[in-house]
Amino acid sequence: MIKSLLSVGGITLLSRATGFLRDVMLGAVLGAGLAADAFVVAFRLPNHFRAIFGEGAFNAAYVPSYSRVLETEGSQRAKIFSGQIFSLLLISQIVVLALAWIFTPELVRLLAPGFADDPAKFDLAVTLTRITFPYLLCVVLVTLLSGTLNAHRRFVAAAFAPVLLNLTMIAALAVTFLFPSAGHAAAAGVCAAGVAELLLLLFAARRASILATPARPRWTPDVKQFFTAIVPAVIGSAGVQIAIFADTIISSLLPTGGPSSIYYADRIYQLPIGVIGIAAGTVLLPEMSRRFAAGDPGAAFHAQNRTMAITILLSAPFLVAFLTIPDLIMRAVFVRGAFTNHDADAAAAVLAAYGFGLMAVVLIRSAVASFQSQGDTTTPMVVSLLAVAVNVGLKILLFKPMGAAGLALATAVGAWINFGLLSILALRRGAMQLDGMFWKIVASVAVASVLLAFIALFGQSAAASLASFVSGGNVVELCILGGAGGAAYGIATLAGLRAMGVPFSKLFGGRRKPTPKA
Repeated sequence: MIKSLLSVGGITLLSRATGFLRDVMLGAVLGAGLAADAFVVAFRLPNHFRAIFGEGAFNAAYVPSYSRVLETEGSQRAKIFSGQIFSLLLISQIVVLALAWIFTPELVRLLAPGFADDPAKFDLAVTLTRITFPYLLCVVLVTLLSGTLNAHRRFVAAAFAPVLLNLTMIAALAVTFLFPSAGHAAAAGVCAAGVAELLLLLFAARRASILATPARPRWTPDVKQFFTAIVPAVIGSAGVQIAIFADTIISSLLPTGGPSSIYYADRIYQLPIGVIGIAAGTVLLPEMSRRFAAGDPGAAFHAQNRTMAITILLSAPFLVAFLTIPDLIMRAVFVRGAFTNHDADAAAAVLAAYGFGLMAVVLIRSAVASFQSQGDTTTPMVVSLLAVAVNVGLKILLFKPMGAAGLALATAVGAWINFGLLSILALRRGAMQLDGMFWKIVASVAVASVLLAFIALFGQSAAASLASFVSGGNVVELCILGGAGGAAYGIATLAGLRAMGVPFSKLFGGRRKPTPKA
């Protein structure tokens, strides 16, 4: 499992690297003005619905269901089940796409009401949304194929799919002169990426001999169990998206540049979330589902402990960086072309606010797996809705005095409430069992993080002085500071693990032997 986690994390890192190049191009071409605000909304809308009906809810219900059918009834029954769900998804997404095209102005007006005061921005957002929305249909089908492949321990194609989104958008931005504007080019790239991702996953599933033929849906016990699980999962995912909808709605009321500040900060913030948190959840859910289905809860808890420990170990440096040097990060990454130092400062405040919730966000999917791997999607739904209620309430209170940073801080608080409640409930129910090695790793990481924070806070002047001798400015300064801090963090962590009696090989060790059945 650890090998799969590192494989998915490595490919996701490639995705984030190409995403970084994509966002640098977006920042240089679009800046943080009217066109950027319009594209951000157009890009967000299909992704909101994808998160509700696709990755979040669908994986929560489909992966455990498919894993159970595969484990207990065999591959042929699993393929029939997958074909039935594929047909249902295809039909539902065609209907959603048609409605979205018809009611796009109303959708934009509902989710970005502030745009109505600027006809040019509103009209551009409507046009770009109509171009990007077909992406939803493709990527929801991609989610089903990804879940099927993941259940068979085939993670590479699904992890690589987002790379195609970035590469396609980069290619589209490179030929902006062929489009009415850079916003049109970026939106067209999003649409084309959906098709490319779907073709990639279809090919991967066919090559693995697990591609299911679309089948006429029948109300079988397996399908019934899937829908029993997906309804609360959809509600739970919708709850999370309500908070993001609130970001879109409220940020549209901010002065021009507010939505863009959130977008650019979020792109940096999503780096550890995608590379570490989502990768961990992607691998852990099917692993725990298989272990529970096979009657070996001990192995499931062992997998969860190692995954959460590695998640904390890899995420801590990002947490420290976002809280201590957000301004340097944003200047080094984005200041060029149409993106100014003022834009970087605004986005840095948002990144720092997001940073408070980073550790909770990257651990949430591992905590949710405690329930979803055993078919319980109701508990995560209830917890998610409670966290969202606090989140949205704080957004309303904080957006005027704090602006875009207030929205990000509310998101961070909501994430901690979500993760905290999930962990408490899982521990009380015995659905999560944290072992001694987990706590030793956490202690080692905490000490190393304090050292890293000291270097970040007091080493900036030295890094700036060294950077002044070469061209590159902020980029060189960030590389010097990051290299020194990363080396110190790694050495301190290894020393702490050794002092705690935890061999490094044990952290990334092999799979736990199954618990003997009585």
